[in-house]
Amino acid sequence: MREEPKKYYMISAVAKMYNIHPQTLRLYEREGLLKPSRSQGNTRLYTDEDLKRLELILTLTREMGVNLAGVEIILNMRDKMEAIQKQVNELVEFVQKLLEARSDELEQRGRAIIKLSQLEIMRKRDE
Repeated sequence: MREEPKKYYMISAVAKMYNIHPQTLRLYEREGLLKPSRSQGNTRLYTDEDLKRLELILTLTREMGVNLAGVEIILNMRDKMEAIQKQVNELVEFVQKLLEARSDELEQRGRAIIKLSQLEIMRKRDE
């Protein structure tokens, strides 16, 4: 599966798309809410992930009345929850692999025991 190349948006395009002033985007960056990458010429470049985060920020501030300090707390908690969810998923995957391996091992042992005991039964009959 090939990954799509990332799309980058300049600050003016993002400001226009979301009907906000570029200074607001700069403020969000200063506050640590957004972390756009930079071009070699130091131009801010926003990715689709940055835009999703911006949409959440705007929803929290515009529609829910959350101030920037509250937005920061919510975003930090959200990031931590996503990291924990990733760890839980990795742990579940690890345990599933262990269980599958153990199950295969027990199945092989079970087959060997059954075949061996059937052979023993046959020998005893012949005696």
